[in-house]
This record gives sequence, structure tokens and C-alpha cells, in this order.
Amino acid sequence: MDKPVNEELVTFEVVDDIALVGLNRPDKRNAVSDRVIDALAVCISRAEREAKAAVLFGEGKHFCAGLDLAEHAERSAIEGVRHSRGWHQVFSRIEFGMIPWISALHGAVVGGGLELAASTHIRVADSSAFMALPEGQRGIFVGGGGSVRIARLIGVARMMDLMLTGRSLSAEEAEGCNLAQYVVPEGAAKAKAVELAKAAASNAELSNYAIIQALPRIQDMAREDGLFVESFVASFTQNGPEAKARLQAFLDKRAGKVRNPNDLGQDGGSQ
Repeated sequence: MDKPVNEELVTFEVVDDIALVGLNRPDKRNAVSDRVIDALAVCISRAEREAKAAVLFGEGKHFCAGLDLAEHAERSAIEGVRHSRGWHQVFSRIEFGMIPWISALHGAVVGGGLELAASTHIRVADSSAFMALPEGQRGIFVGGGGSVRIARLIGVARMMDLMLTGRSLSAEEAEGCNLAQYVVPEGAAKAKAVELAKAAASNAELSNYAIIQALPRIQDMAREDGLFVESFVASFTQNGPEAKARLQAFLDKRAGKVRNPNDLGQDGGSQ
């Protein structure tokens, strides 16, 4: 049985099959401490049991300003390794979990906060968001998976620029380099993230699981290996009972077609 959620650090509720998970240290700009990581792990377990998708957001003026440096300063080398690996474990439970996670980003999305956001599947930034990796200026190095996740999103050259120079990216710049898929007006990120989570939650659960698990792994494979694995995942998902029911509903014209965003009055596409 899971520990109770420590809502002084991370809030949790489920509304319409969507888990709402809120970082709750606004006076510390939602800096991530060891206790926050533990609380987040509890929320992940509950979200996977109780919801079909999850939204991760920050209370107060910022999403997350990163690592709690007050804790980090006193760690020995081996303690630092254990700490980093603990972050890896929890963030991987988001990235390779059972349900889609959408992050709603505003204010500071910095250091470990950006690493946490990068573990989610879709990122929505409002116009107040800014993103940075200031570890070089602090005399440290990313430890929450950023060298893997962020570098894959934006490329090694751009990540090296961020870490060497300490520059910040606006929400629009973040969208341009794939750190955010959506940019919305200030204050609108959470509502948009919930909208997207509801769309994802309406998918077949097996399809969502296949998307979350297979796509990033296929990207790591050689071309022919990826195509081979894709064929197995496609065959497995389409032979499930839910897929068969949904496909039949489409064939019977009981399900809508894909709509053309340029003409919302007409159906478009063949799916």
C-alpha cells in the first residue's frame, strides 16, 4: 500500500479521470528536494491506479526552479550518485509509465525543473515561462536525466550552449527547439494541459501504452530494427478487443473522421 500523499509538498486530486499533480513549495519556487521526489513518487503510483492521464503543474509563480541547492551542497560524491539515480528512477516512471503526462509550465522552468518537464510526454508553456540550465554557473552538472532527455529534444549543440552560457529561453524559443509543444497566454497553461490530457485519456489504453513505451525505444534503434519492432507493436495493439470495437465503430460511421483544421465544418482525412 502506498504512503499517503504529502500535500505540503505535492498536491494530488483526480477530476474526470485526470490526475492533477501540483508541486507545492511556492515560497521556494517549487525547488525539488529529496522529500519532493518521494512525494512525487507516491503521486505517480496513485495516478496510474486512479486516472487515465495526468497533468503536472507548479503552484505559485513558477513551475520549478530546479534542485534544492541547500540540500545538494552537503552531499558526498557517493551520496550525489544515489541522489541522481533516485531522480532518474522517479522521472523514468513518468516517461515510461502507464499513462500520458502533460506538464503545464509557467515562470521558471530551470535546471532540475526542466529535467522534470522533459520527462513528461507533452509540455505546454504559457508566455511567462522561461527555461534554462544554470548548472555550469553553480559549479555542478545536470543530474536528473537532462543529458539524455533534454539533449534528445533540442540536440547536444543547443544544450551545450545553454549550459556553457547560462542563457534563458523564452516560451516561444522553447517551442522552436522542441522543449514545448504548445505556447499559450499567461495563466492558461494548466487549462490547456487538462484539455490535452482529456484528449489523450479518450484513447484506447493499450494504444497510449504502446505510444509511451515504443516510440522512444524505436528512436534508439537502427532503422530496420525500429521498423521490425513497429510491426509487432502495431499488430499487437490492433488485435485487442478495444481496437476492434473502435475500428468497427469507425467503419459503421459511428465515430468521427479526422477534421481538417483549416475547415472545421468539413470532415477530412480517412481515419
